[in-house]
Amino acid sequence: MSGVLVVVEHKNGALGRISLEALAAGQLLAQTLNLEVAAASLAGDPAELSAYKLSTIYAVMHPLLERYTADGYTLALQQLVEKVQPAYVVFPHTYQVRDFAPALATRFQRVLISDVIGFHEGPVFVRQLFQGKLSADYRPVGGGSVFVSIQAGAIRAESVQPAATPAAVEVFTPALEAAQIRTVPGEPFRESAQSVDLTVAPIIVSVGRGIREADNLPLVQALADALGAELAASRPICDAGWVPIERQVGSSGQTVAPKLYLAVGISGAIQHLVGMKGSKAVIAINKDENAPIFEVADYGVAGDLFEIVPALTKAILAAKG
Repeated sequence: MSGVLVVVEHKNGALGRISLEALAAGQLLAQTLNLEVAAASLAGDPAELSAYKLSTIYAVMHPLLERYTADGYTLALQQLVEKVQPAYVVFPHTYQVRDFAPALATRFQRVLISDVIGFHEGPVFVRQLFQGKLSADYRPVGGGSVFVSIQAGAIRAESVQPAATPAAVEVFTPALEAAQIRTVPGEPFRESAQSVDLTVAPIIVSVGRGIREADNLPLVQALADALGAELAASRPICDAGWVPIERQVGSSGQTVAPKLYLAVGISGAIQHLVGMKGSKAVIAINKDENAPIFEVADYGVAGDLFEIVPALTKAILAAKG
């Protein structure tokens, strides 16, 4: 067995950011182990994958895959894995993957190592437990393909390697019959339109309970505007209705990985840290010098945000001229 196979997911006809993160993780794993990396696209346009460094692109096509079913995806990928014999199969950790990937791994008498945040020599895969309070190492044993899903934000999508020349596209048509599909897919779920996608924001200013009341939010919004940043918040702020729920960062909100994450008045509850741990640089402002947020911050300011934030906003505007 050799090589890494990354199974990507299309949303509204395009690769989602989390699929690019999985692709970057697959490339990193392959590079570490001196293996080739291929990608598989189910019932989607594989052309977008041509931009990335891959040995082969498998376009898995069949009329029964046009609408997602767990049975269809499991059967199709089972046949592809049997054909390709990859050492590692990598997925983005999405709701859809959670639905079918454990069954797929079981067909090979393996388990899915899910929600992986990284790996080290071995390879040994790292997962978080108890809302990120603990990290655990998982070393695959036995023969056969290893199935892994990558947590959103664990690997930066921007780190995916571009192709020097486009990889060859190989159409793979699995043997599927309608009788094998035990569910009838309904209409796709229509999500409510979001005014912001924090997962693509390069700079985020996030506010927590230290802001005290909703009337003080313009103070932080002014800082965000000066930085050209998106405003986000911790769960208590969104639960109170001060900031729209779609701007919540954390285990029950969005998982983000900006170049800069500025946490204002956020203590650093583990549920919030899970959502912003992929940030390249973290700056924290909090009056409590023992706040957990300072343990993960690259730069910390212990002081009154009502004094620090206006002064910081003023300095940024002055620097911008």
